[in-house]
Amino acid sequence: MEYLIPYGLEWLNLIVRWLHVITGIAWIGASFYFVWLDNSIRPPAAGSELAKKGVSGELWAVHGGGFYNPQKYLVAPAELPKELHWFKWEAYSTWLSGIALLTIAYYFNAQAMMIDKSVADISSLQAIGIGVGTLVVGWTVYDLLCRSPLGKRDLWFGIVVFVLIVAAAYGLTHVLSGRAAYIHVGALIGTIMVGNVLMLIIPGQRKMVEAMSAGRMPDPIHGQKAKQRSVHNNYFTLPVLFIMISNHYAMTYRHDHAWLVLAFIMAAGVFIRHFFNLRHKGRVEWRYPAIGVALLAGVAVAIAPARPVAVAAAADPAAEFAKVKSVIDQRCVACHSAHPTQAGFATAPAGIALDNADQIHQNAEKIYKQAVELKAMPLANLTNMTDAERAQLAAWFHAGAK
Repeated sequence: MEYLIPYGLEWLNLIVRWLHVITGIAWIGASFYFVWLDNSIRPPAAGSELAKKGVSGELWAVHGGGFYNPQKYLVAPAELPKELHWFKWEAYSTWLSGIALLTIAYYFNAQAMMIDKSVADISSLQAIGIGVGTLVVGWTVYDLLCRSPLGKRDLWFGIVVFVLIVAAAYGLTHVLSGRAAYIHVGALIGTIMVGNVLMLIIPGQRKMVEAMSAGRMPDPIHGQKAKQRSVHNNYFTLPVLFIMISNHYAMTYRHDHAWLVLAFIMAAGVFIRHFFNLRHKGRVEWRYPAIGVALLAGVAVAIAPARPVAVAAAADPAAEFAKVKSVIDQRCVACHSAHPTQAGFATAPAGIALDNADQIHQNAEKIYKQAVELKAMPLANLTNMTDAERAQLAAWFHAGAK
């Protein structure tokens, strides 16, 4: 029955990943909506009934065949409603499913997924410890900064937090594989976001509700703190969404300066998000998306692969292919097979099997891109593919992959 364990983990990975995407959509969708709502509401006319009731802003909208009229109270309504919806489980479920996915995909197979011996020769326990420690230390430092005088200066606070996250990326890319480093930066940001909900936003709202239930006027400081953390979360969303999908793009996390690539892409996300936040307030500042697009274009140009050197056709293509197949059999087929023998793999990654000549020729371009251009495969170079072997694959591909 042991052979079924990798298969079972594959299914667990699938279900948890699906759940993570669903809950993430719910959480980020709610975050985007409420930031949009906060920026779009308009104050009622002075002396109007709404103003007398303590409404600081309202909005009329149409959706799904009906009209909606959300209203925001500056502190709280005069009377607490019987039913009050709390937006918290979207955040909690996203983080819990994300940590479960991190454990299944990375911690259960740390040797393959987290360690790159060309970066640092560490044990699985050390790699996991670094990953978990990053989340704990990251949240602690962020929270202390929020509570410090710096937390009252939004721009400088944002710059400092961004620099610290980039510093974490730099450190992680020097001890973990690029892919694991990226995913742990994402987990760090996600932990900060859910920590904001769990430790500040929801407790602050509870204190406001408790005060009203006791017949007291709620202290507005709780709403102000919750609003600050909610805005932080809003600016974190695009960077963390990129990191969630980054494992599909080895050109980013396999680069020699992967931490810097990530820094520029995250910065682009922040500028683009800022544009939409201002637009919801009625200000259209095209310079911000222009900066974001320029940063992404700059990264794309900077990490573009070098022009391949022309290689003369081999005198005996059959003999050259025999050497290539030998390399693939030794270095790739342990995972990329109809029946993988590498621990932790139940099926060939991305469905690419390289058991025979036809499959190798069919996937020649993918082999070249992953093993030569990006050096992303073999995963964490588990099978110790040499530079000479990569050069042999490159020569075969450039000569026509015959």
